[in-house]
Amino acid sequence: MPRNIALLRGINLGAKRRVAMADLRALLEELGYTDVRTVLASGNAIFTGRTSRSKLEKALQDRFDMKIDVVLRTMDELQAVIDADPFTDAVDNPTRYFVVFLDREPDLEALEGQDFAPDRFVARGTEIYAWCPEGMQDSRLMKALGKPGLAGTATVRNWATVNKLLD
Repeated sequence: MPRNIALLRGINLGAKRRVAMADLRALLEELGYTDVRTVLASGNAIFTGRTSRSKLEKALQDRFDMKIDVVLRTMDELQAVIDADPFTDAVDNPTRYFVVFLDREPDLEALEGQDFAPDRFVARGTEIYAWCPEGMQDSRLMKALGKPGLAGTATVRNWATVNKLLD
């Protein structure tokens, strides 16, 4: 049985769109998944069992009465994301290094030829690695990566969280 990671987009970022991790674990267990656990309060769930994005999104909508987009990865896929790290020698702060997890390969045409210095990015498959040495808040790169059209669904995790998910 596959060990999966569900990355929920846009929850617990403010007073609205709150989902308690205990409630998320309970929902996943009710859906028949085993070895369910959550990591941090930012919408990261790890569980065993066959699943689909549509199944999870429907269950989340039904339970929490809000549309919550999900990006799924297996543990093997997450290991491959870590192994493919293009900035291993440059990053000195894992909280300023991000992975944008996408539901499909991105359309990067809008980013071509733009200079985002000091930020840098590399796209590999359905992930974009973004090194933002001055942080995310004022990053022109992260604003550009957040615009519609890049992919259908995108959710961001910092490098420390990505590694914590694998642990």
